[in-house]
Parts: sequence; structure tokens; C-alpha cells
Amino acid sequence: MTSSHGLAFVYSIAIGLLIGIERERSHRGGPRQALGSRTFALLAAVGTLTALLGAWVVVAGAVVVGCLIIAGYRRTNSDDPGTTTEVAAFAVFLLGVLCVTDARLAAAVAIAFMVLLTGKARIHTFAREVVTDVEIDDAIKFLVIAFVILPLLPDRDIGPYGALNPSHIWLIVVTLTGISWMGYVAVRALGPRRGLLATGLASGFVSATATTASMGRLSRSSDRFAPAVAGAQVASVATYAQLGVIITVVSPAVALRLAMPLVLGAAVLSLVAVLAYRRSSPMETPGGAPGNESDGTGPSPGEHVPVIGGRAFALVPALILATVLTAALLVGRWGAAVLGPRGAVFASGAAGLADAHAGALSAATQFSRGVLGMGAALAAVCAALVANSIVKCVVAFVTGGSRFGGRFALGLVPSVLTVMAGLGIVWLVSA
Repeated sequence: MTSSHGLAFVYSIAIGLLIGIERERSHRGGPRQALGSRTFALLAAVGTLTALLGAWVVVAGAVVVGCLIIAGYRRTNSDDPGTTTEVAAFAVFLLGVLCVTDARLAAAVAIAFMVLLTGKARIHTFAREVVTDVEIDDAIKFLVIAFVILPLLPDRDIGPYGALNPSHIWLIVVTLTGISWMGYVAVRALGPRRGLLATGLASGFVSATATTASMGRLSRSSDRFAPAVAGAQVASVATYAQLGVIITVVSPAVALRLAMPLVLGAAVLSLVAVLAYRRSSPMETPGGAPGNESDGTGPSPGEHVPVIGGRAFALVPALILATVLTAALLVGRWGAAVLGPRGAVFASGAAGLADAHAGALSAATQFSRGVLGMGAALAAVCAALVANSIVKCVVAFVTGGSRFGGRFALGLVPSVLTVMAGLGIVWLVSA
């Protein structure tokens, strides 16, 4: 027996005690369970011992442990018909086996199990009272497009300038819908207490420009002006986050250099949005009377958080945006082929008038294929972001008036300038 074997037993017994104690505490005050903390520790140690003796001993040990668990369940199922403890016990045995080959991985998995076990009440509340049937349907649709359709698409460059890759294009659709779904569900779980602030962040993952227009219209009601400004500004924070994720998909090298400028820009805009929101009076908190804006409670059963767009799964907007991104990529490749790097920067800026992600994605893709250098790619991303920010400011002034547009620009313009300065520093350092 070596020191590594001894360490495996230390890990396995610690894992068994950890999960066993949690199981005992979860049943305190109830009927006595057949499986206690000492049993869990022994099961983990037995798993480690069988792994040291050989593969066939592990199989035999698993059969014996399974029979013992079943026997214990038959004795207690009349008092507690649940099977969580029994499943956890068998998992502990397997984790004990895993400790021989990768004790750290076993510990990490055990911690993940602990999170699931201790979050019983929250998970049940989320599944039964927070998530609706519509959102479950949306989740299934997302799984279909991500794990059924995506693997079937060819992963090769086709079309003019070799700019079209069906797998990469659909991966963008999956990324957009996934971000939209996660943002929507997160807001549903947190509840509507933050009103338009949370709505703006969630909806910004679908379309920050459309969200800005919606917030501008809402701001014409004086009791919602400040929250609407903050909601429009955090929608652009979502643009930064989404931009980073999408560029990471196609070019991690460009995304790495964009990370610091985007984080700084998002931080500036978030700070301005929070200050704008805090300046709002209690009566300005959407949907809440005085006294309800800071109760700290989550959503009540059946309560719905209004999110612009209305659904967690936004496939049609994602398809439209993917089409725009693909068109921008074609224009960018054409500009680079005909006019050189300056043409690609101009094309990215033009695409940014429709969507910031379009020009940025075009630039990152062209860099990954060797068409553009890093400097030109960063300049193109900057051009797309500036052009899109100009469009958002114009939309804010048109839909919300000069007061809303000015307050919105007061946050967005310093944020964009921060991103530009950060990109300049990154370019100088990498040059």
C-alpha cells in the first residue's frame, strides 16, 4: 500500500462522511433511516478497497452494495418512500472507487452532489412554482436545436469567399437562444422586484436596440422615467456580455483581447444604470407601491415577470440576427477582398448600424481565417460597436424624447469611450 492509496482512503471516507451527515440532517426529526453517516463513510471506503483489488471486485462490490441498499429501502419505504438517500449511497460507493484514480475529481463531484442535496427546497420551489409549462417547452426546443440539429450540420466552408459554414452559423443561433433562455429564467427565479432593471437586462440579450425603444416609450410615464433609463442602459450591458460570448465562439484570440475593454465598458455602464435606478423614488419602482420595492422576496407562486419578447426561447429573433450576422460576414469578406483591411473595417461599421454583433463577428471570423490582422480586427469591432451605439442613442431620443435620450447617452457614451480606450491600449501593447 502506497501513500497515494492512503490518500484515496482519506478522500473517500471524507466524502462519505460529508454526504452521510447531510443525509442524516435532512431526516432529523423524522423516522430513523437505514443509512447513516457511518454507513456512508464505510460505503465509500469499500468502494476504494474494491478498486484496489480489481475490476471484477468492483462489479461484485457494486452488486452487493446495491442489494444492501435495496434491503434497507424495503425496511423504511413505508415511512419515507423517497429514494434520494439510497441513490446517494450508491453514488458514494462509486465515488470511493473513483478516489483511487482521481481523488480530486471525486471530491469535486461530491461537492456538486452536496449542492443538489442541500438545495432540495429551492429546487422544488423553482420546478413547481417558478418555472411554467411554457418555459419547459422552450427548454425542450432549445435542447433540440443544440443537441439534435447542430451535430447534423456540415462543418465546412461553402458559398462566396468560403464565408458560410452551416455548423458555425447554427452554433451562433444556439448561443443566442441559450443566452436568451438563461437570462429569462434567471429573472423569473429572482422575481420582479427589480422591475424594469431586470427586464432590460434579460431583454437586452434578445435585442438591446429594441429594448431601448421599448424603455423609451415607457419613460414617457413620469413615474417610470428613471427605472426605464436604467433598464435601457443595462440592456446595452447585455450587448457587451453577448458580444464577448459570440466572439469567443469564433475566435478566442480576439475575445481575449476584447475581454478587458468590454468588462470595463460594462462596469461603467452598470454603475451609471445603478445610480440612475437608485435616484428613482419608491413610487417609480414599476408595479410596486411604496414599501414593496425592497422587501427582498422572490416571486409568488404563479407570478410572471414581464420580459420584453414574452418567451424564454426566442428562436425567430435569433434566426434573424444570425441572418444579419451572416450577411455582415459576406459583406466583410467582400470588403476585405476588394478594398483590403480598410474595407473590412468600413463594412463592419456599416453592419454595426443594424447590430453590433454582426460587424464584430465578421471581423473576428476574418481574423480566425487569416484575412485580417489583429489590429484591423480590433478596429473593425470598435467601428461596429460605435455605429451601433449611435443607432441606440438616436432610437432613445426618438422614442423617449430629449430627456430620456440625454440620460441614456450619459451612460452609453462614456462606456463606449472606455471600450475604445481599452482597445487602443490592447492594440498598442500587442503591436
